[in-house]
Amino acid sequence: MESTTWPVYSPFAKEHFGKGREEGLAEGRVEGEARAVLAVLEARGIAISDSERAFIKACTDLVLLDEWVRRAATVPTTADLFAEES
Repeated sequence: MESTTWPVYSPFAKEHFGKGREEGLAEGRVEGEARAVLAVLEARGIAISDSERAFIKACTDLVLLDEWVRRAATVPTTADLFAEES
């Protein structure tokens, strides 16, 4: 049986090997954080409009999504989730 791994020798291969995997992992983290925000809000019984749901799912900023997950645990409405903290 042959191994499916192979050494990466060329400069092109070294530059691009694994790049798609990294991008896929980052995309997965973003999707997971967005799902977490929605899950927390839903578990708390907070109504989420279709436009708010789409807005959360469209966000690609991991830092902001992480903040939203934390805020989703305490905010009374989705408007408060998106409001700027003072």
